[in-house]
Amino acid sequence: MKYDVIIVGSGLGGLQCGLILARRGMKVVILERQLQPGGCMQSFRRHGELLDTGMHYVGGIGEGGCLYAPFKYLGLMDLPWQHLDPTGFDRVTIGDRTFKYAEGAEAFIETLSQDFPQERKGLEKYCNIMNEVCDHLYDAILPRDEVDFFTQSLFASSTYDFLHETFNDELLINVLSGSSLKMELAKDTLPLYNFAQGNNSFIQGSYRLRGDGNLIVNRLMDQIKAMGGEIVCNSEVEELVEKDGRLVAARCKNGEVYEGTWFISNAHPAVTVGLVKESTKMKKVYRNRILRLENTYGMFTTSLILKPGSLKYFNWNQYIYMKPNVWTYFNEEGPVQGCLVSCRCPIEGDDARILDILTPLPWEKISQWENTTVGRRGEDYKAMKERLYNECIALAERFIPGLHNMVEAHYSSTPLTYRDYTLTPNGSCYGVRKDYHNPMMTLLSAKTPIPNLLLTGQSLTLHGLLGVTMTSLFTVAEIIGKQAAWEITQTK
Repeated sequence: MKYDVIIVGSGLGGLQCGLILARRGMKVVILERQLQPGGCMQSFRRHGELLDTGMHYVGGIGEGGCLYAPFKYLGLMDLPWQHLDPTGFDRVTIGDRTFKYAEGAEAFIETLSQDFPQERKGLEKYCNIMNEVCDHLYDAILPRDEVDFFTQSLFASSTYDFLHETFNDELLINVLSGSSLKMELAKDTLPLYNFAQGNNSFIQGSYRLRGDGNLIVNRLMDQIKAMGGEIVCNSEVEELVEKDGRLVAARCKNGEVYEGTWFISNAHPAVTVGLVKESTKMKKVYRNRILRLENTYGMFTTSLILKPGSLKYFNWNQYIYMKPNVWTYFNEEGPVQGCLVSCRCPIEGDDARILDILTPLPWEKISQWENTTVGRRGEDYKAMKERLYNECIALAERFIPGLHNMVEAHYSSTPLTYRDYTLTPNGSCYGVRKDYHNPMMTLLSAKTPIPNLLLTGQSLTLHGLLGVTMTSLFTVAEIIGKQAAWEITQTK
């Protein structure tokens, strides 16, 4: 059977592209190598509970927010969203002091100015930049020269330098960077654009689901299927077949062959180029460029299932650091020095049941096991995971005293786990590392040298739910046209 669009991978980007194109009347099939769709959005069952892989919270889905229109178009706005505490949706503890991020630019400035009164003007400049970046979020779909210049200049600007040029107080710089564990804080590479987009959406308003990430996956899947689209699991693509300069088919390891007109890869770009075995269009120089790109670090995650009644739900995200070294702690020796503690919103009542603790884990710290697979890494690996778990608990107990005794069960994963399930090189959490020194090389277009092969996903421009949604629109614009893609961002 021939399809209008074949999508490789059922992560968020693949599902969003699939739904948008199915709504346009196209015959869509999504091919997923795993038994369960969703990529890093999916949930998994342990100890009778559904635990999340990567979904913790999202910003900008309130009315007027940067994700409101596309999420409404995608049918996601009526999911059970929990609005996080507007007086402090993110709280950053550094040493013995805790600072709050308040919702809305004015409240954000006012709240932090109480702790740093001499930095009010800097905070105003900070929020102005955040707002301006967000205002231009989708303009690249229908570019204007001045917008291109503005955006490109921020891609070529250093986050670290901007913060130090704007603020004099090093503690405030650490506070403002403290919620950015949701991106890689690399002082030598991180573009200001990525930092600004990644933070401003949450200041607009932050939300988490009353339930697990599969709520998003299932909602998108149900709509795709209702429009005649197909999602085929346990179908790992082993080759994208080219003929006369265009792709014509996807060949799976199970022997199935799917013919198509358009092909979209939601896999990591390095994985995608490996699927194109022979090509007259995809030259060696393009392949080498993709394969040489560095990736962001991965994450150690431990999911805790708590004893009933042991902890009340808290309606914010808690970031904890031993000392003001937010930009360097993950490369320093010694026990875990920084983490995010995220509490799953209970469906009923106010007792917390599931708690996630995340901390960066660079590849070099686990590379000795890189040639192993899930369940076959040995006792040393298990001991390493248990050590990191205990270090995370000890740090989290600065916020939740006695946490260790509240735990009924726990399950931990590393970048190796993420790599083996998603094929993402080095188990990278945020995809390709963007570098303000060389934005043209590290920012990837949805287009490839093969005219009917498109890329989507977090490695292109920006990661997270915001970045993937934005990139999905850039991808489908190449098929349905820029005007049609732009209109999705204007849904009322």
